[in-house]
Amino acid sequence: MSALAAQHKAANLGQGFPDEDGPQEMLDIAARMVHEPGATMNQYGPGRGLPELRRAIAADRARRHGHELDPETEIAVTVGATEALAASILGLVEEGSEVVALEPTYDAYPAAVGLAGATLVPVRLQRVQADQDNSAGHTSFALDREAFAAALSPRTSAILLNTPHNPTGTVLSREDLEFIADCIRGTQIVVITDEVYEHLVFEGTHVPFATLTGMRERTVTISSAAKSFNVTGWKIGWAMAPAELLDAVVAAKQFLSYVGATPFQPAVAWALDNAHDWSVQWRDTLERRRTELAEALRDMGMEVFEAPGTYFLISDIAPMFPGESAVDFCTRLPKDAGVAAIPVSVFLADGGPEATDSSCSSWNTLVRWTFCKNDETMATAIDRLRSFTRAAQLR
Repeated sequence: MSALAAQHKAANLGQGFPDEDGPQEMLDIAARMVHEPGATMNQYGPGRGLPELRRAIAADRARRHGHELDPETEIAVTVGATEALAASILGLVEEGSEVVALEPTYDAYPAAVGLAGATLVPVRLQRVQADQDNSAGHTSFALDREAFAAALSPRTSAILLNTPHNPTGTVLSREDLEFIADCIRGTQIVVITDEVYEHLVFEGTHVPFATLTGMRERTVTISSAAKSFNVTGWKIGWAMAPAELLDAVVAAKQFLSYVGATPFQPAVAWALDNAHDWSVQWRDTLERRRTELAEALRDMGMEVFEAPGTYFLISDIAPMFPGESAVDFCTRLPKDAGVAAIPVSVFLADGGPEATDSSCSSWNTLVRWTFCKNDETMATAIDRLRSFTRAAQLR
């Protein structure tokens, strides 16, 4: 979709990368680490990451979540969160076992599980209609507790838990997380949590799974600088876990890449220690853009799902474009409307574009939009979509 967006000079609300930089001081530090005489860090750093970054990660987790970590033995810096996920799965999941994940899933999940010789068991989020305990008055997604419990078996070795959730923007509640914790007490199941959008929660609160009673010792927590500080190209992520689990992750990680980008690590350490105000302002900006995009899509006749976190929201095009799949819609959108988006069906592990189930009558008409683009891009996209939908209504 990004290739189509470039081909047709479309406003790209598809791929999730911001077009605004993070804190200026963070960028300046990275530049100094590359070229300032006597300060350059252009060679290999420690395999687990620079000590100053690991200390900053530990301090940030303790300050915001009360999640206490030893930076020497319980934190490892990785080449983005995706490498942390892959290393965690390769290091901790046994061949022939099963891994339970919420669906729709980030597309790296099934690939990494397959590389480990395991089977992904998807549990689809369920649609909660606007009149069912939804104070916002709009449809949302929620954990299907019955389906989740049924997916666990003696073959389950791990759970992949993504909250705030890509692509739906769902933020699991403490009650949902406690339910999951209760399901696995007394088992040997490991939980791998993808929390890269932890700073981007607009309603509710992000609760790290590792902070629940009894869950710290079985949880690998993953986050990154990419979504927190608008540096998706830096590929600085980290895995946090008790030493025994983290040793297994690092054993796999060292054969994926020995170290990450060393010059960027002091800059990320500075951001974790000093960029709280910037983070709050960025979150507030995203919340405003989310609201503007959601209202515009609703005005165009689409059903829009609540998105309490991340920088994605989902709409159902069926009311506006009956009979058309999201795949077809998104394929023609860059050319016909000058806007790019992504069909949600590509995030389904086994359903494909025609996927249906009882919890969501049809997934093949759902589209994911990102609102992490600058105001000019957002305004251009909304104007183009309005013109496009008006023309469609006149046909």
